[in-house]
Amino acid sequence: MAQNGTIENGLSQGDVFPFPQPMNVLEVKHTQIFINNEWHNSVNGKKIQTVNPATGVKICDVEEADEADVDKAVEAAKAACQRGSPWRTLDVSSRGRLLHKLADLMERDRVLLATLEAMDTGKPFLHAFFIDLDGSIKTLRYYAGWSDKIHGKSLPVDENFVCFTKHEPVGVCGAIIPWNFPLLMFTWKIAPALCCGNTVVIKPAEQTPLTALHMGALVKEAGFPPGVVNILPGFGPTVGAAIASHMSIDKVAFTGSTEVGQLIKEAAAKSNLKRVTLELGGKNPCIVFADSDLQLAVEEAQKGAFFNQGQACTAASRVFVEDKVYDEFVRLSVEAAKRIVSGDPMDPLTTHGPQIDQKQFDKIMELIESGKREGATVECGGQATEGKGLYIQPTIFSGVKDHMRIAKEEIFGPVLCIMRFKSQEEVITRANNTHYGLAAAVFTRSVDRALSVSSALQAGTVWVNCYNALHAQAPFGGYKMSGNGRELGEYALAEYSEVKAVTIKLMEKL
Repeated sequence: MAQNGTIENGLSQGDVFPFPQPMNVLEVKHTQIFINNEWHNSVNGKKIQTVNPATGVKICDVEEADEADVDKAVEAAKAACQRGSPWRTLDVSSRGRLLHKLADLMERDRVLLATLEAMDTGKPFLHAFFIDLDGSIKTLRYYAGWSDKIHGKSLPVDENFVCFTKHEPVGVCGAIIPWNFPLLMFTWKIAPALCCGNTVVIKPAEQTPLTALHMGALVKEAGFPPGVVNILPGFGPTVGAAIASHMSIDKVAFTGSTEVGQLIKEAAAKSNLKRVTLELGGKNPCIVFADSDLQLAVEEAQKGAFFNQGQACTAASRVFVEDKVYDEFVRLSVEAAKRIVSGDPMDPLTTHGPQIDQKQFDKIMELIESGKREGATVECGGQATEGKGLYIQPTIFSGVKDHMRIAKEEIFGPVLCIMRFKSQEEVITRANNTHYGLAAAVFTRSVDRALSVSSALQAGTVWVNCYNALHAQAPFGGYKMSGNGRELGEYALAEYSEVKAVTIKLMEKL
């Protein structure tokens, strides 16, 4: 899955270079709530305005769901997963065929989906086309392959008994996804859930509902039975809270902030003790040793810090550089940052777009100002791009100390904090000195050091000599306050399955 901030899965020879659909002629076809394979207006009649963050211009109005719409969607999802329903009686290999068909339709609509994603989020179109779409399609195909390979075990127990386990669907799964990778997070949630035979009620972020709604049309076209996937654009305090506390939802998966994750876990516990999977924030350490390939380390650290305008839970916002090469690393980092091209996300030359909205823009700028006040040195950037609305210049701070806010708080913006260290023991202690534990990276030519440091780091994912190298086959999730459970890979299947033990007493003695 090419989710590492580079367009590394380029077009094959003979392919036509992709261009976004012109926004002045693009018609957004799907703006209603998707329940039971049908399009509905919201019960309350309200609408959400979705805005292009690159221009500040309204794209369209989308129906705003609330608690009543959640009830309707859950009723449809519950009916679809009842025994004897078309979905539950579908053979498991057919589930895989449906997921493959959905991936085929995404391939067909790849340019349209990438255009919608770029319009709705402000990310560069080519990033959406090559990275987000590529990862989404591969996720669906990966779990399509798993659909007929989920099985239990035969267990050796006392004589005259036969014992085996079965893996069964959890039931109705709620999903609440963020605005930074809307389409990718949509597939991360629905693919393992559907693979295991569950039904889904999913809430896209209110800022970025368009690709999720288009996926509703593709779900229906692919042939999924009614009620299997239901899509409710709306706000967290209404739709999100209703999903987390609903007595007929059996599991909820959430990607977003740690603060909201805590609220979801509390609501799940106070309602029906539903299962919870949380993929939350991070303050991820990136450790560069003096023996590393310094140019590679600079390039990968900048992908980690600036990819998707820094709006990623995996962002490399704490870069620890060994004292011997610190000054050279800073110099090379500044040179590389100055080559980043900010501009129109639809322009193929653009590599850096706007922040998602004014609230996020203001938060990032306030943290940048705090870094200046607390004594860090701005090596480049440090301010908004003049005359460009929500654009912030890629910013590099040197001389960052552990007590500074920019070293402790999740910035979620294009800010690279470069910190100095002298020994391996010191940097491990400092890297782990955080409430978060989502991801980390180590750059070194020493295999022994790579193994020892990766073992010592308290993070769910550790990259060695790379960054943001996410794959559908590999589990992803955090330690500590970066979340619970795992997404992706075989490990995610356990989050969407119940294990039943069946024990049979043999009546005849042999």
